[in-house]
Formats: sequence, structure tokens, C-alpha cells
Amino acid sequence: MIRPVLRTSIRFKPSTIIPTSSSKLFLSSTSPKIQPHLNISRRSMSTKEPETITKKQQEKLISSIHDKLSTSLPTKFYFNSQSDKIKLLYKPNDFYQSLLQNIILAKERVFLTSLYLGKHEDEIIKTLDTALMKNPNLKVHFLLDGLRSTREFPHESSIMLISTLISKHGSDRIQFRLYRTPSFHGWKSHLIPKRFNEGLGLQHMKFYGFDNDKIILTGANLSDDYFTNRQDRYWYFQNSELNNYYFQIMELIGSLSYKVEMNTNLPSLIWPGNNVTTDPLKNRSKFLQDSSIILNKFLHEKRTGDDTVKNWDTVIFPISQFTPLFKHSVDKSTELPTILSLFEMMKNFNTTHKTNINWTFTAGYFNMFPAIRKAILDSNCTDANVITASSKANGFYQSKGVSKHLPEAYMHLSYKFLKQVAKSHSNVSIKEWENGVYNKPNGWSYHAKGIWFYFGNTQEKYTPFLTILGSSNYTKRSYSLDLESNIVILTINQELQKELNNELNHLLQHTSKITLEDFKEDPERNVKPGIKIATKLLGRRL
Repeated sequence: MIRPVLRTSIRFKPSTIIPTSSSKLFLSSTSPKIQPHLNISRRSMSTKEPETITKKQQEKLISSIHDKLSTSLPTKFYFNSQSDKIKLLYKPNDFYQSLLQNIILAKERVFLTSLYLGKHEDEIIKTLDTALMKNPNLKVHFLLDGLRSTREFPHESSIMLISTLISKHGSDRIQFRLYRTPSFHGWKSHLIPKRFNEGLGLQHMKFYGFDNDKIILTGANLSDDYFTNRQDRYWYFQNSELNNYYFQIMELIGSLSYKVEMNTNLPSLIWPGNNVTTDPLKNRSKFLQDSSIILNKFLHEKRTGDDTVKNWDTVIFPISQFTPLFKHSVDKSTELPTILSLFEMMKNFNTTHKTNINWTFTAGYFNMFPAIRKAILDSNCTDANVITASSKANGFYQSKGVSKHLPEAYMHLSYKFLKQVAKSHSNVSIKEWENGVYNKPNGWSYHAKGIWFYFGNTQEKYTPFLTILGSSNYTKRSYSLDLESNIVILTINQELQKELNNELNHLLQHTSKITLEDFKEDPERNVKPGIKIATKLLGRRL
């Protein structure tokens, strides 16, 4: 594969990567100068322009959203412009440099939760090794997926790469956990080949913490593409309570996972006696019974940050989807219910208060969960956008094996959605993201996911006041098979709203609108019948 963007060696740039104690809350030195791409216009079905609401009315509505979310999400963290730090990173290499710098500066702990670590990420391992030698009190924690990270074992793989650190520094300083979905049991654990078994479910969360106060929340994994030419979202927070909350998530899921220890020269998986329940391979029913109780308590127990903070202007609500770890029909996850609740709130505001709240939804892999698709189509907006990857920006474009057909499958799902938009007369547009051709020189792939809500009107003014970001692709598998973690950011801070605006336009600058006519006229959009059938049969795992 041609790598059009070379990763630079580690270069520390505190002014553009990490907010220092003297820096302002929102640094925008790396913010691109982008013209707005959101055209807030009424469609022919509309008869009257919505009124523009005042800033005071906007803040009142935002306060109302805060109160409604607080009833179901007891965990929340407050920020204000005098205390905590929030920083948006735009580019993959900024994300990579921030990872390296934060690792080398860590004194007590580094915790990395991801789907996998790329098997050639030697620089990350070397940076961790240097930090461990420099700081004898430093401990490193990994939580990765146990199927994806052992795909090539005993050859080059995540588990083999990280085991070099265990061999050198010991399992006390390198805490390495591998989650395996409880669906991986019985005949499935023996007969389904590697790579295909990942369709059973994955650890899909992505967050990276440093010491007791810094954390990066993103949808990016720890491998080369995500550091060079795969567009995602990356948010840096300096807040001890948020950092500790995510460390608790890592420890909790880790206590439901296997521990990696060295057995002579090869790593092996063990189920520690101090895990919170039994090995699911031995007693899956008890495992799910115990994990359901533990996770329900964690997700719905009040772990609110300092709610005595006065004059707060931003609040963060963590939301997670742990469906595979709940017993059937007792899923107490918080992500899906929150997203559906937010769309319902915005619909009601638009209907009763004429607020003209619009939104943009994006996912690199377009396979909306049915309830979210319905909420989107029924949202009563005036001009909303769905951003998805074009086939040439899909990470599976021209890949090996059966996965090479996935871009066609997602394109077919886009076509079906456009037909539903036309049928429901919804004011929703699909925009395809494309920046060159992936796997070709200077070509990028698209992996961003999230939702932005904003006040908009016909003068092309819009104010993002809420975003959802994290690991979820909002697909059927996100809400049935995988572990996901996201946050809701709700803000009245004008500088942060500008950053949200810039981030959204940064993504929109590489998009173009597609319509049903494009599928009729473009032969490259002619999806093979076999792909259509396979998409219908395997939709839950896409």
C-alpha cells in the first residue's frame, strides 16, 4: 500500500498540541480557514421562514436540554473558561504527535483503549519504553480487542508487539487486557476462522489517557492510517474527573477480560482470579448475569464532576453502549437512548418553539440503526446533512478478500436511504466525503463519526451547541455486537461553538451532494445483485 503521507518523527509543539497553563481555553492556531459549507435553506415544501431566536433564548433552550439529559444521565462533568482545558485537533498527524508527547511526559500512568495497536507501531512502543525507563513509577495499561489483536498470532500482531514491553518491564508495570465478546464460545470459538470471528463482536472504544488529568477522545485506532491519511475526530481534554472516569471504564471492562502474561517466550491469555466474574467460556450465563449488574450500577450511578463550579459554560455527558455484556432484554446502555432522546427533543423544539434547529450526522460506515434512521427522517428540520465516505474514501476500498465488496454495500445502503428521504419528504441531504482515492498517492480514507446540532437560518448563520463524538458508527452492530463509548458536549461557550463550527466545515470541505439521479446516471454506482443480497443478509454485522 502506498503511504502518501509520511509520519514525522516525534516533534514536540506544546503551543499547538497541548494547552499549557498559560494558554487560553480553546487554542485555534491549527484551525483551518474554511468558508462555511452549510447552506441553511428552506425546501419547496416549507411555507414560512423560521424566526431567528435570540442568544438568550438559545441559552434557555440549552439549559433545558441540560436538565432533560441530567434526568437519565447522572454522570456529567462541568467546564468553564477559567478552569479546564478543551482542545480540538484537526489532522491525523496532530493526533499522533499528541499521543507521543503525552506518553513521554507521563509520570504515573498511561492508559490506551483501542480496537487494536498496529503491528508495525514500533515508535509508540519505543516511546513507551523510554517513558518507562525514565519514570520508575509509571505504569502502562492497554485494553484492546482479543480477536482483532490476535488475528496474526503468533506472527506480527498487537499482542506480540506489546509483549516486548511485558518481557522487559514486567506484567506489574504493563497491564495488558484483551476483551473477547461472550458470543465467542462453544462451536463459534472453534469453527469460525480468524478475521471472520470478529463479526461476533469487538471492543470498539477509543480513548487515550495520560496521568490523572489528560485524555484524548476519538474514533481513531492506533495504527498507521489513523496517523497519516485517515480522517477522524480528535478532542483533547485536561480534566482530572473525566480522565478518572474513563480509567474506571477501562478497569471495569478489563476486569471482564483476559490478562496477557508471558509464558516462556510467548504471550498467553489467563483469566485472573481477581476478575469480577467467571470466565465466559466456562459459564457464560453467570458471566452475563454478573456483568449486567456491575455495568448497570456503573452507568447509572452518580459520578458527577464538580457541580459546584459556578458560571459553567460547557458540560460533558459520557454515554456508552455495552449491549453484549447485558443479559438479553435488560440492556441498560446509555448511548442509543440518549441519541434518540436528543432527536426527539430537537423535533419538539422545532415544532413548538420554531427554533430552526438543524443537524449534521456522519459515520464512515453508512448503515444506520433503524431507530436512528427513523428519528432522522422524522426530525422536522429545515436543512440537515448526512456525511458518509464515498466508495473511494472507504477504508476497505480495493482491499483483499471479501472485504473489498464492503464499499459497494455501503453505497447501496446510501441509495436505499435516499429513497426513504424522498418518500418521507424530509429535508435531509447526503454528502459524500472524498479526498483523492484511498490506496493511491495523496489519497485519504474517511473514518469520522458524530452528530452536531446547531441553530441555523437562511442567512447561512449557524451555531453548533451540541455534539456527540467517540467510537460509535451508529450502526446495527454498534447497538448489538460491539462495545462503544462516546460523549455529549453541550456548550454555550462561543469560542467552543466556533471550534465546533470549524471542525464541521473542515469535514464538509471535501464533500459533494449526491442524489437519486447520480445512481441512475453513474455506472460506478450500479451495485451487483449479489452485493445487495449479501447486504440484506449480513446487515447486522456491517
